Amino acid sequence: MWQVPAKRWRWSFEPFGKKASGTTGSRWTPTVTEDGREPALNPAGPIRWEFMAAHAYEHTRADRRPGQLRALWIALVANAALLVVEVVAGVAFGSLALFADAGHLVADVAGLAVAIAGLHLAVRPATLLHTFGFERAEVLAAQASGLLMVGAAIWVSLEAAGRLLHPGPVDGGGLVAVASVGLVVNLGSSFMVHRASGGSLNMRGAFLHLATDAIGSLGTVAAGILILGWGLFRADAVMALVIAALVIWSAWGLLKDATHVLMEGAPKGIDPEEIDQAITEQEAVQGVHHLHLWNLASDVPALSAHVVLSGEPSMREAQRIGERLKAMLAERYGVEHVTLELECCEPAPKATP
Repeated sequence: MWQVPAKRWRWSFEPFGKKASGTTGSRWTPTVTEDGREPALNPAGPIRWEFMAAHAYEHTRADRRPGQLRALWIALVANAALLVVEVVAGVAFGSLALFADAGHLVADVAGLAVAIAGLHLAVRPATLLHTFGFERAEVLAAQASGLLMVGAAIWVSLEAAGRLLHPGPVDGGGLVAVASVGLVVNLGSSFMVHRASGGSLNMRGAFLHLATDAIGSLGTVAAGILILGWGLFRADAVMALVIAALVIWSAWGLLKDATHVLMEGAPKGIDPEEIDQAITEQEAVQGVHHLHLWNLASDVPALSAHVVLSGEPSMREAQRIGERLKAMLAERYGVEHVTLELECCEPAPKATP
């Protein structure tokens, strides 16, 4: 077997005969056998090369992480302060809509804290026990955020149902004032988080928390106006139910996407059949089999495949073909974590029992 360090490229030749192995520096120099000769190849056996993409993509994502953490921390502090204000105001003004928004803020603050923890885990280096690193921690964080949103929405719905049956007095002026402050805070926080998201499910979960809170604050302002103008106290409970429904709808999409990643589903926006066709259409490629597409994290697609080469290419030619395929997949589909096993003939059919 010939190979180079895995942090750059790994390429192996594996005939049916005796293997020889070793590592090199930056050049593709084959290891020699003990008697000083290059290892002999077995022309009768199938030839297989394994080609592993370099991890340059890690630098791009690592560059985004500090900005994402900064946006999440600012949003966390702002929403924690707003939570205190809304709880106090909800008690003072007797508003369930404010309590609903405060209940959602509890989920927001917890969700933002989980998102921050997920990002800290995601940037930890790979270990022998976790060879892919902790990228998927951010997907678990997104799923936890979705569950928190559902829990908050259920609590608000139950409280709103009771308030509809037995409406109480609500201070419309105070409701409008506090909800307006909440609207400004949530709009600013959601804008910051969305700008730093970079396609991360974890950041999307944080954004959904903040965006639904902003819409909820706008609805609470409307409820306050209805109470001030027409004394419609039930508007407070109705708006709380609307907010709860919006939260559940947002949480469902987040949970569905997080579960898709955890179940090793194909990345959204990437068609496996199109990838298969794109590889097969390349020069010197005869076919593709065992094609797998998945996400390491929500914004980190990965691919592995067996690629059958036409003719009898040399090892150097196979290397160049693999490099071209990797460059095509990165440029056309944004897939930079690629492992290709290059073969010189179609695999033999499995024997039937």
